[in-house]
Amino acid sequence: MKKLQSESSSPLYHQLMQRLAEDIERGTYPVGSKIPPEHELEALYKVSRVTVRRALAELTAEGLLERKQGKGTFVSTPRISQDLKSIHSFHDACKQNGFQCGTRVIHVVETDSDETDQQELNVPKGSRILETLRVRTADGIPVVLEKNHFSMAYSYLENENLGGSLYNILRDYGIEPKQASHDISMTFATDTQAKLLEIETGAPLMRLHEVVYDQKGRPLHNSLQLIRGDRFVFRI
Repeated sequence: MKKLQSESSSPLYHQLMQRLAEDIERGTYPVGSKIPPEHELEALYKVSRVTVRRALAELTAEGLLERKQGKGTFVSTPRISQDLKSIHSFHDACKQNGFQCGTRVIHVVETDSDETDQQELNVPKGSRILETLRVRTADGIPVVLEKNHFSMAYSYLENENLGGSLYNILRDYGIEPKQASHDISMTFATDTQAKLLEIETGAPLMRLHEVVYDQKGRPLHNSLQLIRGDRFVFRI
C-alpha cells in the first residue's frame, strides 16, 4: 500500500479521504459494508486518530459514508444530486448521476384550485386545475413523491403518458421551464406517504415546494415533492 505523503502540500486527512474514496470506487469497500474502525485505519495509514476522524467526518458530510450509532461507519448508498440553481427534471437528475429513472403514476385528476394555486398559477377563484401524483424511482427504489398542479391550459397532459419526463412532454408543445422559486423544509411521512415511498411511518422527509415558470415568465406549475434524504441531496 502506497504511504500517505506527510511532506505533500495536500493535508494528510485529505489524502486519506482520497484513498478511502478510491477504495470505495474500486469495490474494496462495497456499498453497505463497514469500513475498518478508527484504530485500524490509524495503524494502517500511519496517521493520527485526529487525522482519521477528520477524514471520516468529511466523507460522512459528503454522503459517501454514514455512521450508525454503536455499530460503526458504513459505505452509504449513492444519492442523487441535483443543483437547485438550474431547472432539471428528476429524469435528467437520475441520468446525470448514473441512475435508471422510473415513474409510477398514482393519479391524474381534475380538482378544485385552492388559494395557493390561485396565487401561484394565476388562475381565478373557483377554477379547476389538473393534479398529477407520481412516485419517482431511481434504480427501482422510490425516492420522491411528487404532486404537480397545472392550470387547465395544460389539460392535454391527461392524454399523455406521464411515465417519463413531464418536461420533455411540455417541450414537445413548445413549453420550456426556465426558472423556479424554491421553499425547502422538513416533514415526516404519513402512513400513506410511507407506503408509497417504502419507508417507515414518521420517517423524516425533505419537503420541496416549487413554482416553475416558462420561457415567457408565465407560471407553468407548482409542485410539492416529498423526498427521501437518504437517497437525494440538493446543491445550492
